[in-house]
Amino acid sequence: MAKTTPATVALTKAGIGFELHPYDYDPDAPRVGLQAAEALGKAPEQVFKSLMVLVDDKAACVVLPSDCEVSMKKLAAALHGKHAQMMKPADAERLTGYKVGGVSPFGQRKQVPTVIDETAQLFDRVLINAGQRGLLLEIAPDDALSAAHAKWADITA
Repeated sequence: MAKTTPATVALTKAGIGFELHPYDYDPDAPRVGLQAAEALGKAPEQVFKSLMVLVDDKAACVVLPSDCEVSMKKLAAALHGKHAQMMKPADAERLTGYKVGGVSPFGQRKQVPTVIDETAQLFDRVLINAGQRGLLLEIAPDDALSAAHAKWADITA
């Protein structure tokens, strides 16, 4: 497994510290984020998943705890939109340069508006996808916010 991804390169270039956590990725897991948390022995609310969405037909990235679902209504409001929906997997892969299951909010091909669920601030460190299936990175929430050019919001259902 490669330990260098566009996400790790972007964070290193920005001078942001992180720690890598490889795990055995299970593509058949019903909820990949929960499977990652279990594989690493971490609390699901501390392991964050990255989803690509469309808000008023414009791409955005949402980062939320692996044990939660995104509220499309709250997400749309957080980005001053009216309607939000999940992006098709093929479109997400083409836009980000990452495979679904390995999407990171860092180092995407194109910078898009990003929202991180405000609960990340409850932790000293959170785990977020490092840009490859089976690889998470541990990072301080404020560093994640800065690196992803993101904003905090309550976005869970």
